[in-house]
Amino acid sequence: MSPVPISAGHNPLRDKKDRRLARIAGPSALVIFGVTGDLSQKKLLPAVYDLANRGLLSPSFALVGFGRRDWTDADFTQFVRDCVEERSRTKFNETTWDQLASGIRFVQGSFDEDSAFDDLRATLQDQDRTRGTRGNYAFYLSVPPRAFPPVCEQLARSGLSEAQGDSWRRVVIEKPFGHDLESARELNEVVAKAFKPSDVFRIDHYLGKETVQNLLALRFSNQLFEPLWNSRYVDHVQITMAEDIGVGGRAGYYDGIGAARDVIQNHLLQLLALTAMEEPATFDADDLAAEKAKILSSARVPEDLDEHAARGQYTAGWQGGEQVVGYLEEGGFDPSSTTETYAAIRVDIDTRRWAGVPFYLRTGKRLARRVTEIAVVFKKAPPLPFSTTGGAEPGNNALVIRIQPDEGASLQFNAKVPGSAMEVRDVTMDFGYGHSFTEASPEAYERLILDVLLGDAPLFPRHREVELSWKILDPVIEHWAASGAPEPYRAGTWGPPSSDKLLAIDGHAWRRP
Repeated sequence: MSPVPISAGHNPLRDKKDRRLARIAGPSALVIFGVTGDLSQKKLLPAVYDLANRGLLSPSFALVGFGRRDWTDADFTQFVRDCVEERSRTKFNETTWDQLASGIRFVQGSFDEDSAFDDLRATLQDQDRTRGTRGNYAFYLSVPPRAFPPVCEQLARSGLSEAQGDSWRRVVIEKPFGHDLESARELNEVVAKAFKPSDVFRIDHYLGKETVQNLLALRFSNQLFEPLWNSRYVDHVQITMAEDIGVGGRAGYYDGIGAARDVIQNHLLQLLALTAMEEPATFDADDLAAEKAKILSSARVPEDLDEHAARGQYTAGWQGGEQVVGYLEEGGFDPSSTTETYAAIRVDIDTRRWAGVPFYLRTGKRLARRVTEIAVVFKKAPPLPFSTTGGAEPGNNALVIRIQPDEGASLQFNAKVPGSAMEVRDVTMDFGYGHSFTEASPEAYERLILDVLLGDAPLFPRHREVELSWKILDPVIEHWAASGAPEPYRAGTWGPPSSDKLLAIDGHAWRRP
């Protein structure tokens, strides 16, 4: 029997119209640069195993690590196994592991060594012959942004970025995509010399989260919300990403980057675009990117950034019952650093749907609790006839999409308090993934790595979106650069006082998640 043809454009194991079978990646190899880093250990390697354990990777799949350590293939295989056993989402299965481990290889070298990339090419060619990967390679750059240019140049020099015949080459780039608009453009030019635009996957792991994708389903599959999703009914929108951890040992990465560049430029502005966008023609990558770009091109920050932007830096305090040190006392940081660990801005969207509706974005470390949510706060109902009853004035209705850690959505509305008086009080109707579905939500990196191997890119921001995001944020960063040190806030609180003033100016207040 002759083998069934499999190419970049045809895979008999996948049919978009057939929902009975999971999408399964074809034969391919995943090369991870920075394979010994935190991201790889905690997220990427466990995600690869979980995909294999769920039957979503081809038996021909190969995993290749690239690093400076003096390791054999056996050493690296044991390293991967340790990471998998400690952090994988699915139960460890020896049969699955044996199949995966047989395709694990390690290449030693640094990014400036031509010989190391020649060894990488030889290793991948050997995997083509022995494993059957068919020349399909995905390169995951889990390295600092300064390493992107040399890695891409070496991949181009060694011929690894050039696909032959029906095979494909793809590159995955971790954030941040530059540190401002100019650097983002320079970085894109470097990557574009080695890979075609359609083969570049700029990963934002938040877009792989189940609840973020459910935002689109919530909006466009329910007639309940669409008539209300505009400035006539919506008062304002709050998008929060709060972390209860500090920077820890990430001084080399975080100092000089800060909360705004690290989170707002990518995560929060992407969430804003998904919340505010018009209905796409399809959920394919091109249609989604077009609608997101319309929103980002219409978004702007107010001119008075002293009032409509806030930043802070955490100091020592109590967090989770423990005494924790401040940002400047963390190891490896410049004692005079002005890098912000908290950032909040107001963004306005100049479209017919959203004119006059402020979007408030905030992120910070060492805050009171870990939470990421989108809160769509509706306008208050007229107080009459409740103003004559002597009870409390009705509050704002709100739709809250909880992205992590408690994935779900809640609808806040007013209901009468039992008793003889006409008194109303806020109540909540709640939906949670954990108690509504029997299926477990995969990790974001599982979904995104699978999409890379499939060549499916709707959840990956395009370069135009990156540029538009920097155009929004650059004025804020430039303003802060000329404003001295950020405002201190105590660890375990909800940020600096200036953040509360940012909303109070408009007559609003931050939700307490």
